[in-house]
Amino acid sequence: MAQFTNVQQAINEFSKNVIREARENLQRQNTTGNLRRSLKSFVRQSPNSIEISFEMEEYGFFQDRGVKGTKGGKSLDGYKYTTKMPPPRAFDKWVVRKGIAPRDKSGKFKNRKGLNFAIAKSIYEKGIKPTLFFTRPFERYFRRLPNDLVQKYGLDIEKLFDQITAANLK
Repeated sequence: MAQFTNVQQAINEFSKNVIREARENLQRQNTTGNLRRSLKSFVRQSPNSIEISFEMEEYGFFQDRGVKGTKGGKSLDGYKYTTKMPPPRAFDKWVVRKGIAPRDKSGKFKNRKGLNFAIAKSIYEKGIKPTLFFTRPFERYFRRLPNDLVQKYGLDIEKLFDQITAANLK
C-alpha cells in the first residue's frame, strides 16, 4: 500500500497553521488564555482517507461565530439567547482582570454581584459579536489546501511510480 507522506505533510501544515493563527488572534483579544490553550488539531490517516479534526473549549464556538441577543446582535450560525442568560458568576474574574471591579476606599474589592449581573444581562440582550478568531484562518488556509494537495499528491504518485518501476526492473 502506498504511503502518501507528502499529502500527510500538507494536511499537518494546514492544521498547524490554522491553530497557530487562531491562537494569535486570541492573543490579540487579551483573553485569559484558557481558550487559546484548549485549541488542538488531530490528523488521522486511514487506508482510504485522512481525517482532520479541531477541538476547543465549547464557548469558543460561540465566541467565534457570535450569539444573537434578545434585543439585537448577530450570529453567523443561528446561536441566540432565548430564555436563559449567561450565569453572572462567569464574569467575576473577568471584571477583576479588566480592572472594572468595584473597590472600597482602602482598595479592597467590594461585592461584584450587581456588576456581574448587569454584564450578564447586557450580553443576554445585545449578544456576543462574532470574532471569527478561528473561522478566518481556517478559511484562508483551506482555500490554499487544494493546490498544496495536488502538488504533494503528485510528488507521492511520482515516488510510488519510481518504487513500482524499480521493483519491476529487478
